[in-house]
Amino acid sequence: MSISHAFRSFVVLAEMRTGSNLLEACLNSFEGLSCHGEVFNPHFIAYPKTEALFGFDKAARDADPLAMLHQFPKQPGLSGFRFFHDHDGRVFEPFMRDASCAKIVLTRNHLDSYVSLKIARETQQWRLGDVTQRRIAKVVFDPAEFAEHVSLLQDFQLRVQKLLQNTGQTAFYLAYEDILDLDVLNGLAQWLGGEGRIEALPRRLKRQNPEPLEDKLVNPEAVADGLARIDRFNLSRSPSFEPRHAPMNWAFRACNTVPLVYAPLPGGSDRAILKWMAEIDGSSHRDLRADFNPRTWRDWQRDNPRRMTFSVLQHPLRRAHDVFVDQVLLGKRVNVRDFIERSRGVELPRAEAELADWPQDAHRSAFLGYLAFVKANLNGQTSLKTRPIWASQARLIEAITGQCPLHRLVRDEDLARELPSLGQPLGVSFPDYDASRKPPPKLDLATIYDAQVEAACRAAYIRDYDMLGFADWSPA
Repeated sequence: MSISHAFRSFVVLAEMRTGSNLLEACLNSFEGLSCHGEVFNPHFIAYPKTEALFGFDKAARDADPLAMLHQFPKQPGLSGFRFFHDHDGRVFEPFMRDASCAKIVLTRNHLDSYVSLKIARETQQWRLGDVTQRRIAKVVFDPAEFAEHVSLLQDFQLRVQKLLQNTGQTAFYLAYEDILDLDVLNGLAQWLGGEGRIEALPRRLKRQNPEPLEDKLVNPEAVADGLARIDRFNLSRSPSFEPRHAPMNWAFRACNTVPLVYAPLPGGSDRAILKWMAEIDGSSHRDLRADFNPRTWRDWQRDNPRRMTFSVLQHPLRRAHDVFVDQVLLGKRVNVRDFIERSRGVELPRAEAELADWPQDAHRSAFLGYLAFVKANLNGQTSLKTRPIWASQARLIEAITGQCPLHRLVRDEDLARELPSLGQPLGVSFPDYDASRKPPPKLDLATIYDAQVEAACRAAYIRDYDMLGFADWSPA
């Protein structure tokens, strides 16, 4: 059987108890195709009793898994392996991004795979070649365990799908039942580039648990509860079209005398925090380390393996109001001002001196207009670019942690208690934080706060409320 040069290797993306052993046996029935088992299983190499493959033992594979991966295109014919979600993650993106590696995605009904896995663990029988040696067991169905099983598998399948989409690749999809269909298997061989065909399925592997589901379970009545726990269509998801943000190394501030780093979230009030950090150094806040780029930040981290990094959360409503006043009313966000004035029919102040005489009803209406703008902008419904200054804090934290894993995430109202304690892991005493140094707001949010304002903020920043655990804002 000749193999075309479109693919140089292949991978079967599957999970335990999905029929991957049977599929491997079928693939190996085709001349020129060779599947070598679970090559990147962390507990063994290829198969439980295999000592080495392609000259690599388990230790050599673990030391350099990519070198092992690069052996597959060098083999005669077309060679591949099976890969599960818990196999060595270091090879996952390399082979997924390699278009010359054919992707075969094998799935099975999650309920069947879960019960089969429970039985295999109970009987310690993972493959069956002779039905006279079959071990039989009934197992207990655990609804919570089943929900976790499904979540784990679906997350991996979504990662596979996303990488295929991002790299413009397609995969050959098989369900468990397809392995018993000769036409499908021959179609798979054709897709892989082989010319040979098989006329019968391998006989050495048998289905282990052919009984109806209720005959395999001690408590089949619990299945309904398990299925009810699963959000099959992801209906509980909070939809978000907010774009991701680039790393913000430029915003990091570090002390010079101790390895303390502050990763501010745009939109927050930083001056009092920076002055507190300057007290630690015994200098001005202007002297804090502030010149980080990706290279210098990486170097700093290497030089300071024992460090403390923190960021500060504000209540979404307080943060939104501060940005509305400082950036829109008194700043240069002209397009946002125009949006609010056009949609709400109000005229916004042009200078800080005008804020004192601004009517509360106009203040409230304008702020509601700003929250409506933020909601539309974060959902991609405006022509304006999403700026970090009004982006959700949840998204900004994602951008920060990609470069700067956080040790502490402190809420604004807890700064006086939390900041001095940051020195304890470093063996250093930090000064008290004086919360009174924070400048008073230019407009009082409490005077316009009501249920409608809270609801508008929740609509705009639902990710912050849900993911960061914020309750309704309290004027106190």
